[in-house]
Amino acid sequence: MENQLWQRITLDPNICHGKSCIRGLRYPVELILELLSLGMNAKEIIDDYDDLEHENILAALLFVVRMTQVKSIY
Repeated sequence: MENQLWQRITLDPNICHGKSCIRGLRYPVELILELLSLGMNAKEIIDDYDDLEHENILAALLFVVRMTQVKSIY
């Protein structure tokens, strides 16, 4: 399941200025996180962005979890 979620995230310098985003949709991961931090739940986000799927939100969360597990960033 984790590998399938990873496939939903794109890191490409030519897409969204190199920001991590949902593959094929160009929604930055940071947008998903911001909406969640503002109190929206997954259903509300999907209702507002009907081309998103629940797995896209899980992929964004997994991406950030893995990024915070990095021991140091240079």
